[in-house]
Amino acid sequence: MDKFLLISAGAVLGANARYWLGTWAAQKWGAAFPYGTLLINLSGSFLIGLFMTVALERANFDPRLRLLIVVGFLGAYTTFSTYTYESINLLLKGQWLYGLLNLFGSSLLGLAAVGLGILLGKSL
Repeated sequence: MDKFLLISAGAVLGANARYWLGTWAAQKWGAAFPYGTLLINLSGSFLIGLFMTVALERANFDPRLRLLIVVGFLGAYTTFSTYTYESINLLLKGQWLYGLLNLFGSSLLGLAAVGLGILLGKSL
């Protein structure tokens, strides 16, 4: 139950941070381009890379902290950070096929999935 609560607490904070930052970016730079989403995806990718490196290679963090920060906060803040972290991690391990498949497969298939969702939504 404590894992559930840690993830939930992080998710509440991450979702609110995403909303706040997205709103702030739209007010600052306008809504013609999704600046907020870009800023969220880049900052989330930076944060997961920084945190996971420190947590796994530099410090002996309690694994529950990773649930709070990575699964909860960053999971709600942006799943893009997880996607980029997992892709680069596979590439760094020399698993080029899986790394590139995840990187390009998620992007291209994600575009196709969004397109199919839009088509289905318009046909309802």
